[in-house]
Amino acid sequence: MNTAGTIDRPLTYDPKKQAPMKPSTHDIAGSAPEDFSISDAKDSRQNRTREMQLIPEALARAHMHDRLHEAEQERRALRLVTARRMQRRAERASRRARRALAMAVMQ
Repeated sequence: MNTAGTIDRPLTYDPKKQAPMKPSTHDIAGSAPEDFSISDAKDSRQNRTREMQLIPEALARAHMHDRLHEAEQERRALRLVTARRMQRRAERASRRARRALAMAVMQ
């Protein structure tokens, strides 16, 4: 199969191989289009392509950062709940021990 370009690098994206722009019927006669150099067009296309290819990666990275932050907050909250529960249990055990000691001293 003899193809002129590939999906990643089609020939139509190469500014040097594009067909020259022809003035449309809507243009006012005598008006000159803005002058863009070919290298600027190529650079902007490459940068835009690279940036667009990195957008999903950046979004995934931000999403994972948020998820990790949420998971860490949840772990901290769980540790706090567990610590409070253990503290209440220790306080109850301490009260029982004092009561048992007081009962032993009274008799």
